[in-house]
Amino acid sequence: MRKLFFIVSVFLVHHAVAQSEDARFKFAVDNFVRHYNYQNYDSIFNGFSSSMKQHLPEDKVREFMGGLYSEAGKIMDRELIWTQPSQSSYKAIFERSILAFEISVDKEGKINRLLFKPYTSDTIPELTRNMSTLNLPFKNAWMVVWGGDTPELNYHVENNAQKNAFDFLMMGENGKTYRHDGKSNEDYYAFGQEIIAPCDGEVVLVVDGIKDNIPGNMNPVYIPGNTVVIKSPKQEYLIFAHLKQHSIKVKQGDNVRQGQILGLCGNSGNSSEPHLHFHVQNVEDMYMATGAKAYFEKIIVNGELRSDYSPVKGEVVQSVE
Repeated sequence: MRKLFFIVSVFLVHHAVAQSEDARFKFAVDNFVRHYNYQNYDSIFNGFSSSMKQHLPEDKVREFMGGLYSEAGKIMDRELIWTQPSQSSYKAIFERSILAFEISVDKEGKINRLLFKPYTSDTIPELTRNMSTLNLPFKNAWMVVWGGDTPELNYHVENNAQKNAFDFLMMGENGKTYRHDGKSNEDYYAFGQEIIAPCDGEVVLVVDGIKDNIPGNMNPVYIPGNTVVIKSPKQEYLIFAHLKQHSIKVKQGDNVRQGQILGLCGNSGNSSEPHLHFHVQNVEDMYMATGAKAYFEKIIVNGELRSDYSPVKGEVVQSVE
């Protein structure tokens, strides 16, 4: 996978708010989000109360909103945190950030206070490595193309949720990842290989239907492509990305067993050739997650048996039968 792993980048803004959202706030926030996402900053200004317009002139609105858009991207979703008669607070999920968003409106529904600040949570569990016993998520021998703790070994380290991620692919006896000319996905040894559950767990997310790319091309709009997320009994979240379109054999809510087939390796999302992206993180929300280092109980590494081992770039790994 490339760079940031923000899987909601293709989603439309929606509102799954369980709390009661006052109609005035809903109308004002809906309008604000729509205008912000389309960069209609003049329309945002027109939705301000007269006192707010004096406090924040139109040129300052364009400057601030433009800077926010450049830094964080579009608002993809929001969740009501708390509400009072004159003010509401939301968890706002942007393409590249997550912020607390507070808004106040007057009796006419005009915005008279607007505040963005870092979103924090005191309930996120720490996780530095997996506590569950993990097997490799595939059979046969695969190469670690990215894996390890340094940028030289693993470009994922710059992203907090993915910092201990792996990219796996398969090599043929010809020393290449593909046969023939490599112009079709079917030429690649990894394409269509079974991806299996490394441990027991519950499927908490399934994304399917993303087309597989033509090799050499990538889909930067929906970066992880077809995806499965499993929650282990130890509250770890296992991420499997770039799966083959329509190959996923599980659904959200399923309980899976170690070794069960999840789907097939594909080339969907921001992927230039068929491979598996796999990582472990501490919470389901990828905006709030921190990646954890994945150690596998018993694996063969470059032909030698290793126990409780986390492979690195360039190693060929295989499950113990």
